[in-house]
Amino acid sequence: MKNMTSNENVPTVSCTSEYDRLKQVITVSPQHMKIEEAINNTQQHYLTNNIDTEIAVKQHEKFINTLKTNGAAVIQLDAKEELNEQVFSRDIGFTIGGTFFVSSMKEGMRKAEIAVLKNWLESMEIPYQTIDNGNIEGGDVVVDNKNIWVGISGRTSPSAVTALQQLLPDYNITPIQLREDILHLDCVFNIISKDTALIYRPAIDSDVYEYLNKTYQLIEVTEEEQFKMGPNVLSIGDKKIVSLPENKRLNQVLAQSGYQMIEIDFSEIIKSGGSFRCCTLPLVRG
Repeated sequence: MKNMTSNENVPTVSCTSEYDRLKQVITVSPQHMKIEEAINNTQQHYLTNNIDTEIAVKQHEKFINTLKTNGAAVIQLDAKEELNEQVFSRDIGFTIGGTFFVSSMKEGMRKAEIAVLKNWLESMEIPYQTIDNGNIEGGDVVVDNKNIWVGISGRTSPSAVTALQQLLPDYNITPIQLREDILHLDCVFNIISKDTALIYRPAIDSDVYEYLNKTYQLIEVTEEEQFKMGPNVLSIGDKKIVSLPENKRLNQVLAQSGYQMIEIDFSEIIKSGGSFRCCTLPLVRG
């Protein structure tokens, strides 16, 4: 485990939830995005017709401009030609409170993304910690003040969750066992306000589901909506949510519940198995 030394001039990171106003976020352009080797079920589905990179870049630019329009400072890391999954910046790190964690990636083809992130963090003198006991990826980490939900998936191991709890003894860290075919927790569970969360029930352990149901008002997504990344919306604050236009029923339910839905076409990027939350790594919310 590594903790860089800090000084008084270091930029401050702070994220205590998934729904407070998004103020600073790390992204990466999909300019080199392609499916070379299918590493999840969604990629397998789209392997033949693959990704139109030109369209993906335009869709991503519209998304970035929307974040900026709503007050977020957007940091874009260098996109490397050999790193075709780099657009999914959520996976390479996560912020809990005032601590930034660099992920321990499971897939070999994504490990090199960590070097790009560390180079930027060190250039900005932002302290970070790493977890060397097992694997953990940011898509499996969902933050709600002192409650941290962590998916146990093919990408995140129980030993890493234990190590995270040791580093954060003042937090309640709850592991959630995911169905084997689910990539990350944020593909099936996402907290959108202090009392409400989206969930795809069939992918969640039943005992944990009952616990979540007592903690939040759960809005359930259908199997089709889950495949279309329905839970993987991005809350940007003030009950504004960036969502896919394909998920019409879900968007209508959320709008009727008082959320302002911002629909953005992300049809090329979701072919690789991730959507708006996957493409953002928040540093500051508040």
